[in-house]
Amino acid sequence: MSVYTLVGRDELAAWLRPLAVGELIEHAGIAAGMQNSNYFVTTAHGRFVLTLFESIAPATLAFYLRLQAHLADAGLPCPHPYADPQGNYWRMLCGKPAALLSCLPGRAIEEPTAVHCRAIGAALARLHLAAAGLADAPANPCGAAWRQAVGSSLLAALSTDEAALLADELTFQSAQNWKALPQGVIHADLFRDNVLWDDCGQPSGLLDFYFAGTDAWLFDLAVVANDWCPDGEKLSALCGGYGEIRPLTDGERVAWPAVRRAAALRFWLLRLEARHRPRAGEVVTVKNPDDFRHLLEKFRLAPDALPG
Repeated sequence: MSVYTLVGRDELAAWLRPLAVGELIEHAGIAAGMQNSNYFVTTAHGRFVLTLFESIAPATLAFYLRLQAHLADAGLPCPHPYADPQGNYWRMLCGKPAALLSCLPGRAIEEPTAVHCRAIGAALARLHLAAAGLADAPANPCGAAWRQAVGSSLLAALSTDEAALLADELTFQSAQNWKALPQGVIHADLFRDNVLWDDCGQPSGLLDFYFAGTDAWLFDLAVVANDWCPDGEKLSALCGGYGEIRPLTDGERVAWPAVRRAAALRFWLLRLEARHRPRAGEVVTVKNPDDFRHLLEKFRLAPDALPG
């Protein structure tokens, strides 16, 4: 949640008034994440999160906010957007679409245990099932077509070894077809820093839905596995928790090694793009792409079977 767009106190106070959340006390930028500008906002009624969307089309943004409201209303611990009297979840602020969302309790965990992995697996499956019937869902914005286009465009900027690895992986992934796998709305970015936990070890906040879209549910599980599960015990716990809510199919088990590679590729490309095509901003988080390159190389050399 970087800060690309600065927001002044007076303009924010005026923007907040239709939401009836009390007088503005203070706001402060959040220096984490990579895509949007985010602030903690404190008013007379409590603490909220303000997000200014730097590159999301309004029609897609409307879906993202409707998705979070739908999931929160279904009982999942997701931020709920605040609507103005006309029912709008977003309005323009400082030239950008902006939304105010509830600020959920809890804290992120850097080193999750197998117990945490089982719990987040179950939460992910519940998310998939709860969002399954939501209308007008867009495709995964960083899906197969995006990976091919962005990957091809970055080849010239990379070292010889990186370019060879990327070109070979793009060729491999272009031959994959996931249409027969169970599909639906996926979060697509449920990293450890996008989950808050309560003192009882249960997820209290599932955050940052701004890469959500329709794709194979297995891809979402692979995204989580790649960030949360450095060993077999945690991977087994994650998949066990997920499978208790939505059992995995034989087809998903066959596709797992290729899908896990695709998930590593997606975040390698996202971070390569941020490195080679940086955006200007007041506070900008740029993460090391090498972590996901090494992960991709590991999966290419020694693919793991889906546990269970």
